[in-house]
Amino acid sequence: MLRSTRSPRYITVLKRNSVNSAKFNPKARLPFELRLKDFELAVQDVYDFFYDVNAHLTSKGLERLDDMLRPAIMSGVLSDMLTASMAKHSRTLTENRYFNGHPDLIVKGVYPRNEIKAGSQGVEIKTTRKAGGAVDTHGARDQWMCVFVYAIDSSTEPAISRKPLTITEIYLNEVTTEDFRKNARSELGTRTATLHRQGMEKLRTNWIYKL
Repeated sequence: MLRSTRSPRYITVLKRNSVNSAKFNPKARLPFELRLKDFELAVQDVYDFFYDVNAHLTSKGLERLDDMLRPAIMSGVLSDMLTASMAKHSRTLTENRYFNGHPDLIVKGVYPRNEIKAGSQGVEIKTTRKAGGAVDTHGARDQWMCVFVYAIDSSTEPAISRKPLTITEIYLNEVTTEDFRKNARSELGTRTATLHRQGMEKLRTNWIYKL
C-alpha cells in the first residue's frame, strides 16, 4: 500500500497585528522632519514581516520566529528592521552606511557617502523589552535617541495561540552625556552606559506612542 509523501498540513491561527493610530502623541517634538506617520508605517512594516514569516513557519509545524530568537538577537533584529523602515519612510533620514556607525539614522547628504563612524546629525534607534524604555548603550553621547519598547507573548499555551509581537511604547528625545550613568563591568564585560533616573524622565517627556 502506497503512503502519501506529502508533509502534513498545520492549521494556522495567527493574528496579524496592527498599529493603533489613536495612541500616538500629537504634541510630540519631532526632529529632522520626522512625522508620526513615519513611525506608524515603520512599526506596521515590522508587524507585517513577522506575520508573513510566522504564517509560513507555523504552516510547516515550526516555531514562530518570536519563539526561536533569543532576546538579545531579537532586539538586534528589531533595531535593524525599524532603522531600515524609518529610513524608507522618512523625508530626510537614511541608514548610516558605516558598519556599526553612530547614529543609526543620519541626515541625507550631511556625511560623505552617507556614512560616519560617529556623527551628531541623526537618530539612534534602540529596542528593549523593559517597560519605560530603559536600555543599555555602548557609551554616553550627546544624541537624539529613539527607544521602541516591545512585548512578546512566550507563555500562552498552546504556542500557536500566542499574541503577536507588539510595540507598546516609543520614546524620542535629545539627551546628553550628563544624562547617563556608566555601568560597572566585569573583567571580560563590555562597557555600557544607561540613562539615569533624570535622564529617563527626560526621554519619557517626549513620548511618541503608548498603548
